[in-house]
Amino acid sequence: MRSSKRPYGAIPTNTCGRTGALRHARIRATPTLITTGGRSNTVLTIPDFSNVRLLVAGDVMLDRYWYGNTGRISPEAPVPVVAIRSTDNRPGGAANVALGLAALGAQTHLLGKAGQDEAGEVLERLLESSGIRCTLERSAQRPTITKLRVISHQQQMIRLDFEAEVAAEAALSLDRFQTLLADVDAVILSDYAKGALQNIPELIAAARAAGKPVLIDPKQQDFSVYRGATLITPNRHEFERAVGLCHSQEELVEKGRQLLQSMEWEALLLTRGEEGMTLLQQNAEPLHIPAQAHEVFDVTGAGDTVIAVLAASIAARCGMREAAALANLAAGVVVGKLGTATVSLAELEQAASLPRPHSSTQGVVTEHALVQQLQTSRRRGERIVMTNGCFDLLHPGHVAYLEEARRLGDRLIVAVNDDASVARLKGPERPINTLDHRMAVLAGLASVDWVVPFSEDTPERLIDALAPDVLVKGGDYRIEEIAGHKGVLARGGEVKILPYLEAHSTTGIIHTIREK
Repeated sequence: MRSSKRPYGAIPTNTCGRTGALRHARIRATPTLITTGGRSNTVLTIPDFSNVRLLVAGDVMLDRYWYGNTGRISPEAPVPVVAIRSTDNRPGGAANVALGLAALGAQTHLLGKAGQDEAGEVLERLLESSGIRCTLERSAQRPTITKLRVISHQQQMIRLDFEAEVAAEAALSLDRFQTLLADVDAVILSDYAKGALQNIPELIAAARAAGKPVLIDPKQQDFSVYRGATLITPNRHEFERAVGLCHSQEELVEKGRQLLQSMEWEALLLTRGEEGMTLLQQNAEPLHIPAQAHEVFDVTGAGDTVIAVLAASIAARCGMREAAALANLAAGVVVGKLGTATVSLAELEQAASLPRPHSSTQGVVTEHALVQQLQTSRRRGERIVMTNGCFDLLHPGHVAYLEEARRLGDRLIVAVNDDASVARLKGPERPINTLDHRMAVLAGLASVDWVVPFSEDTPERLIDALAPDVLVKGGDYRIEEIAGHKGVLARGGEVKILPYLEAHSTTGIIHTIREK
């Protein structure tokens, strides 16, 4: 749960749970999952989470809900009287993150602190009944953190918190944490600043030394305690509290990039309320993901859902961009539910399958998604053609070349150099157009089925992973000079060289523009 914490991607900032009230708001549903600077029709594929093993460590809580009707004002004070009709108990905090992972089918282990009290017993039973392995360090001196919400007519009337002040004994055992690392694929640190994660630097160091990715949902104002993590997921309020106010998207991205460098993170996923999410990675273009929610009833639990789906997807070997898009999709589902909630695998699959304009089994895709799409194509007996290039300024020569390549088979894949690799190949003044723009233009061509990026200087690894039937290159090459040709020929495929139209070149266009 993120019960008192924040709006998360796909969540309007004015419905934040900090006010203590549950608000019902409608926001514009955005049909495109990933915005890449132009038309976007990124395909999302739900990975198999059943073999994924994750460790969640952090502040566990019990969320209690008392429901009733309100029909009068108390004669003792000017407050409504709620006649309680039913109650509900749900895991909260880090426990809700673990519950979200279990709902996806992931193998989940939870490490946290709880009291030797009735609330602790209820919490442990709820978790174990959901198939979660629990290592709860129980204490008679500290109660189980409990948040009681009284709700009437889907409106939160009051919240009562039961917890002790943060003290040294609230911290999780580093030794116990280390013993659990061997059996997991990734680690989530769910920080609510309740004391369980007072030794965050040591936990990060232990996980990274064991070769495990570490994803953190932060609460501390000083982000330096999270140095060395793999990925961090602040909301805008938390981000600006650490770096200062951002008056534009460009300033936000720039300060985020500075944090990535100084904190040695691989990525930062910034959740921005109704503006969606922004994913920043080392040496990659920023990815802005629009909000997906249709109805927002309650933001409780949205942050937990984001990091749970994100971590499970990364552990299932999805790329960062695809994992972020799936997390955004899940957040759009969970905010439509009342109270601390999770998203089931079936709900995520249903959300991913909903029709969206310009969405099909074609377009801009991640490598992971494309591998799965190709399995379907091959079952149909389709012949796969692949080519690659920078495609910085698309001209008639490119168009004719791609049309001719498409005629060699049933499906055409275009692999595109990312911006950093273009600069290495062409010089620091290139590319003229960013990767997102180049891919969007290519995806709009009738001859192109899939557009996939790569970051290496050559696409050889990607070609081997996708295993096309025909590898095509345009220009004056010999077959032995074409990256990936050995693997294609070894699998019984073909390598073709097609000429470009004369008098058309990107370099020539750039020269003409500069001359004029």
